[in-house]
Amino acid sequence: MQKTSARLLSLLSLLQARRDWPGALLAERLGVSPRTVRRDVDRLRELGYPVVAFKGPDGGYRLDAGSELPPLLFDDEQAVALAVALQVATTAGAGIEEAAARALTTVRQVMPARLRHRIDTVRVTAVERPGARAAPRADSDVLLAIGAAVHAREVLRFDYSPAPEAGSQAGEQAAPRRVQPHHLVTWGGRWYLVAWDLDREDWRTFRADRIGPRTPTGPRFTPREVPGGDVSSFVARRFLGADGAGDWPCRGEVILDLPAADVAPYAHGGVVEALGTDRCRLVLGSWSWAGLAATIGRFDAGIEVVGPAELRDAFALLARRFADAAGRGPGARPPAQEP
Repeated sequence: MQKTSARLLSLLSLLQARRDWPGALLAERLGVSPRTVRRDVDRLRELGYPVVAFKGPDGGYRLDAGSELPPLLFDDEQAVALAVALQVATTAGAGIEEAAARALTTVRQVMPARLRHRIDTVRVTAVERPGARAAPRADSDVLLAIGAAVHAREVLRFDYSPAPEAGSQAGEQAAPRRVQPHHLVTWGGRWYLVAWDLDREDWRTFRADRIGPRTPTGPRFTPREVPGGDVSSFVARRFLGADGAGDWPCRGEVILDLPAADVAPYAHGGVVEALGTDRCRLVLGSWSWAGLAATIGRFDAGIEVVGPAELRDAFALLARRFADAAGRGPGARPPAQEP
């Protein structure tokens, strides 16, 4: 027979492996009497493990949720998976990076040497795109509140702060948003809520770092189906600038003074047609006309707009903005005078 301490660890491991264990089956697996199982269960309770008994023909035991987190047992694969997941969490932008790092240190300290070696070979590093601004961190309490509303299928009310780049008037206070929350997703290092906006009667995505949940939540609702039936595809289309039909809301055509071979690698899904050795036709889509004009302008070449008129107007708008920007700030030269 195992020593009491070893037997308690075996019992705890079995209780964590499945929800309900008949007492007779536990006794058989441990090679002890049902009376010994009852004593060991009492010892686990004294150590803080919420083991509850259930009645019935095959009455037995269940490891239940308690008010405090007791020590846990993991097998080798679970321990490695937990360590890797904690490393990923340190770069998740969910406001839990410090806690995840501390938890990873705690888990690693109690691991056998063979497992520490395995997880030490896995290093997760967050690399940001050059020139990109750091993604704002979402508050973990906000994520929990959103996740709870999604799980309970309850209408969520929240204040939605304007984007910093958009600016806002002093004292401006927008009306609270009312949505049916459906999914909490990550994209590009940011957290988003995908929801049906009750006031606008349309699907919307909201940045979690700009959401301020209000309590209490609203009534329960019957979930709608996300357009296309797949939230991953829906979110990808939205953030790539495509509408619900799977196409860009703004699409234009230009002729560039560049070889087609130089344009094609950077066309991002556009159609490139050679018009000679040094010219090509480009058909490209984007989320806005100004965004499309700016994307095409990055090719640093002569541009002829074929159409539509909205794209031509967007180029004119950007030209005025760039001219204004060139005439402002320290060291700016005054505009040349007409002769």
